[in-house]
Amino acid sequence: MPLKLVWGLTGSGDLMPETVDVMIDIRQTQDVVITAALSKAAVQVLRWYKLMERVETHMDRVLIEKDANAPFIVGKLQVGEFDGFIVAPATANSVAKIVHGVADTLITNAVAQTTKTDLPVYILPVDREPGETTTVLPNGDAFTLKIRDIDVENTGRLSTIEGLRVIGSPSELYPAVEAYWARVKG
Repeated sequence: MPLKLVWGLTGSGDLMPETVDVMIDIRQTQDVVITAALSKAAVQVLRWYKLMERVETHMDRVLIEKDANAPFIVGKLQVGEFDGFIVAPATANSVAKIVHGVADTLITNAVAQTTKTDLPVYILPVDREPGETTTVLPNGDAFTLKIRDIDVENTGRLSTIEGLRVIGSPSELYPAVEAYWARVKG
């Protein structure tokens, strides 16, 4: 029986191409069914980076946010219809909402409600380290951003939320999926 995951994507250009590559690789190489849950901003970013078609082609199902409860994935996560919930990449905006208990988007509401169960949520925040980071624009040019202290602080607060597991890079998504497999086989 395949592992059933919800994979939430928020509107970050930083780490989006790498994350989509890992997401597709996991889908193609493992016995996993992935439902991609896209924030409204994720749809925009995926289109800018010309990744939307790849996500639609390689995922088993793609849900696009209408509001915090539509499409309704929260209940299915809570009652165990899915084996795991990953949010990658997670914008500084989504991280700030999560650490302050704001659940007004599809992704932040799903995180808030899923952490009320025993299903761990894995999250890959983009603003992890102080200083500068270089990302790649949709046209392939490098772009340097200065990471704000408040965003790094909020990322640090994620690890204090019961049920959340913070991931440091797209490559750490592989062990996260393995951890879900271990729970299912457990």
